[in-house]
Amino acid sequence: MTLFSLAGKNMKGNYGNYLVYFISLVFSIVIYYTFVSLQYSEKIQDSIELSDTMSFMFMVSSVVLILFVAVFILYSNSFFTRQRKKEVGLYSMLGLPKKTIGKMLFYENLIMGFIALVIGILLGTLLSNLFSMILVNLMGSAAEIDFGISIQAIMQTAIVFMVIILFTSFQGYRLIFRFKLIELFHAEKQGEQEPKSSLVSTIMAVILLVGSYLLILRQFPDELTIEYLMKNYGVALVALIIGTHLFFRSVTVFLLKLSKRNKSHLYKGTRLIETSQLLHRIRGNARTFTVIALLSAATISFFGVTYSGYYSNEKNAEEMVPFSYVHLSKGQEFDAKVKNIIVNDNEHPVKAELEVPIIEVTGELLFPLDYEWNPVKVLSASTFNEVSKALDRDQMVTLSGNQAAVIRPRLTEYTEETFLNKEIALNLPQGKRTLEITNMIVGSVLPFNYPDFYVVVSNDTFAEVVKQKEALIYNSYEVEDEKTTEATSKKFEEIVGQDFQVSSSFYMDYKEGKEGNALMLFILGFLGLVFLAATGSIIYFKQLTEANEAKDNYEILRKLGVSKKDIRNSIRKQTFFVFGLPLLLGILHGSIILNFTTNFISDLIGASIIVPILTAMIAFVMIYLGYYVLTVNTYNKMVNK
Repeated sequence: MTLFSLAGKNMKGNYGNYLVYFISLVFSIVIYYTFVSLQYSEKIQDSIELSDTMSFMFMVSSVVLILFVAVFILYSNSFFTRQRKKEVGLYSMLGLPKKTIGKMLFYENLIMGFIALVIGILLGTLLSNLFSMILVNLMGSAAEIDFGISIQAIMQTAIVFMVIILFTSFQGYRLIFRFKLIELFHAEKQGEQEPKSSLVSTIMAVILLVGSYLLILRQFPDELTIEYLMKNYGVALVALIIGTHLFFRSVTVFLLKLSKRNKSHLYKGTRLIETSQLLHRIRGNARTFTVIALLSAATISFFGVTYSGYYSNEKNAEEMVPFSYVHLSKGQEFDAKVKNIIVNDNEHPVKAELEVPIIEVTGELLFPLDYEWNPVKVLSASTFNEVSKALDRDQMVTLSGNQAAVIRPRLTEYTEETFLNKEIALNLPQGKRTLEITNMIVGSVLPFNYPDFYVVVSNDTFAEVVKQKEALIYNSYEVEDEKTTEATSKKFEEIVGQDFQVSSSFYMDYKEGKEGNALMLFILGFLGLVFLAATGSIIYFKQLTEANEAKDNYEILRKLGVSKKDIRNSIRKQTFFVFGLPLLLGILHGSIILNFTTNFISDLIGASIIVPILTAMIAFVMIYLGYYVLTVNTYNKMVNK
């Protein structure tokens, strides 16, 4: 019998243990290959506006994926190492040289890794077109995806994962040289002492978690600085990480020991068994649970925010660029040339066309406001009402004399109380003109141009001001089905230029926003799936390790008269605790972080967050539920035959 044939037999014998690891490894290779192939896809890059951004994002994501997969593979190998110490010790006792045993372990890992690499690249090649179509559809691109094989992607994937596999294979080779024979046979008997509970650590964990939550949920100051963000949220992040670890290491131990004191509850059914099993294992799982909870929180919050941006992209574009096309008037000849392009697009008839006169003057707010308001952009009430009518809005204004209305600056959350009955002075060539603010309006008029401070005045006031300061005329067009005006929008931008402060098309803003959010959603979605698969596998491996070590205990229970059904129920409850606790804490952390990000980002993206958050959380729960069912069934087969 050769070493290769012995390695093959060992792999078949450990098929059940290797399967989940093998599937997770193949899935990681498929995702990595997909990222790399999309990075090299010229057809996709030519079809989108953010091609440079796409290449960079996929490159960064590939590096993150490599690092995570490398850690996952190393952890998985440590699991298999512990599982097989007794087997390795038996080989050594039978007279096989350590060098020979090391080679056998090296060949096993190398063969399995090579098979996973081949299958992963083959599946990646077959599925990359499907993933490309998903990305293209998310971005709203019309590019046609043909079947193709990227030699560059295959070579890069093969090199990266062969390096990782070779490294972990050498780790397996070194196993036999790291332990004495007696240690190999008694590896399963280590770490069975019941942990001691620490009241100080328990209180500290609660203080750190509550403190981190309060810091994260803290209301933003009037003046938000980078220094404040680093100090406040940097401290919150450190407290959250340490508090999470102490929670699993101390709080859970404290609560489990507390439950043991309730004798009437403890001696019902198999609760004594479940509590004791969890209590003995919780300290050993603390680090793993901490990583899973924090990783789940990060994935849920980032995915939720990204999905929110994608979900709200059209609304955000309408807020940033209200009209389909806007440009600063540059004379009759230029304006006629631009109009000719828009009007000749028969597929998108013009619904409204109007001139928007804007006067830019310096002003003085006669009340405190944390916002840069100069120059003040002044427009008449009749112009605002025409804009509202053209954009199918309900809000109209009626102003007279020195009355004025402020259009709420974009990216702010000001209310009517901020402006109502306050005064603003316009600095005009012939002296100041003081206006009384009687209303605040929500709804932009022109493309975003910081400072975004617009004041609507009465027609009489505007007529007086325009005599002293010439108005800038913005030609605005609203067309039907403005989300599909790609060809005309590109012609428009070629003529008027790409200075969004004086000209803009709705389509380009909408398209770039959709592409950027789609890229992030695609990348975070697939990275999240890899993280889920890996963390679910890690819990699965840990539970199988415990099942293997607890076989004798369950055999004794059966001899004492505990039924197989009761044992299965006990396994189900223990496994639910192991899967549910880090996931629950991860969802709680993610919800707190999402509250922060929505406060911080919703002002920037106007995001609708509820649907995306629920989608992300439900996806997490469903995937973990699948791992939970698989783990319960496998655990039960191992100990309850």
